[in-house]
Amino acid sequence: MPLMQRLVAELFGTFWLVFGGCGAAVLAAKFPETGIGFAGVALAFGLTVVTMGYAIGHISGFHLNPAITVGLWAGGRFPAKDVVPYIVAQVVGAIIAAFILLQIASGSPDFVLGPNGLAVNGYGPQSPGGYTLGAGLTIETVLTFGFLIVVLGATDSRSPIGFAPIAIGLALTLIHLISIPVTNTSVNPARSTGPALIVGGLALQQLWAFWVAPIIGGALGGFAYRALAGDPPPAR
Repeated sequence: MPLMQRLVAELFGTFWLVFGGCGAAVLAAKFPETGIGFAGVALAFGLTVVTMGYAIGHISGFHLNPAITVGLWAGGRFPAKDVVPYIVAQVVGAIIAAFILLQIASGSPDFVLGPNGLAVNGYGPQSPGGYTLGAGLTIETVLTFGFLIVVLGATDSRSPIGFAPIAIGLALTLIHLISIPVTNTSVNPARSTGPALIVGGLALQQLWAFWVAPIIGGALGGFAYRALAGDPPPAR
């Protein structure tokens, strides 16, 4: 596919991930009596990946995440020249999603854009469980590392064909079930950037952590899978 088509697909796919996942957290997680809670939010993030995998996987590879793009490059599956354009498209999609989500949420008389609004990621006072910066960096790095192993394994040409979006979506669901209390779960710098830019303040000050840890985890996961599985087979 031409690069521009792939970038548009990545922009929309990342929009869908942030709008669906963060939208579930902001609009539905605590809805009186029938809120979906942490498990529902985790499932929402997973479903965004499954649906986009089948919708745009054949166009852009459905990275939807700068850490995935870097990890695929590290794993020998993605050209270096396309890394920055993909990341830019992903961040733009996340920002658009956060802005539209704000407009919708503001339609409720009970909505207040506080420091923890729009499902921002954070540590210390921004962490749902009050976890420290060290805990946040550790879990984000480890979970992104594991996520890349799943992504690269599921999309390996030696793996069963057609099931990659399901495996990747379930992995992201599991990741959220583990880490929402710690950092509100990032493993995706674009997902963190959109809400943080809208909310500002402490969310924006802490954003660096949700670029550094996932990128390091993604790169390490890419290198590790390549060492474990050998030279990457032809892309499919």
